[in-house]
Amino acid sequence: MTQSALSRTTRRLTLLRRSCAALVATFVMVFVTGCALTIPTDPDGTLDSVAGSTLQVGVSPEPGLIELDGEQPSGPLVDLTEEFAESIDARIEWTVAAEESLVGKLENGSIDLAIGGFTDQTPWTDRAGMTRGYKSIEGADQRTLVFLVPLGENAFLATLEAFLDEEVGS
Repeated sequence: MTQSALSRTTRRLTLLRRSCAALVATFVMVFVTGCALTIPTDPDGTLDSVAGSTLQVGVSPEPGLIELDGEQPSGPLVDLTEEFAESIDARIEWTVAAEESLVGKLENGSIDLAIGGFTDQTPWTDRAGMTRGYKSIEGADQRTLVFLVPLGENAFLATLEAFLDEEVGS
């Protein structure tokens, strides 16, 4: 092979390597960017559907945490939930029911969030998602309280936990 043919072959190989490297870099960038936009996700779109709209909250009365005066709940968990709703520009519609009924409503999508005396030892973990535990909520009495959300709604859960971390610590 002549010197000029060898030089052309070397340039072609160098160009081919650079093209392959650019193609791989582009693929990696598209893949990573795509993943970054979708994690965490809400398969049922809870966060997107409640932000700027209506947050359906199920409430189970619990002394010191949630009291009922007629149909209107009050107490530390209600206050936190109202502040969270405000942070995502949502208004709340309350549903009062027993814990088991609330978990069923989370499963069938008729509520977005359940609050009450739920602790980190709740038996509902196979039927509902839950936040990290929070001991410093007023009225917790040394219990580690959690909020329940529909299973798999991770963007909604992450947003709620970020709010709770800021308000009451973890």
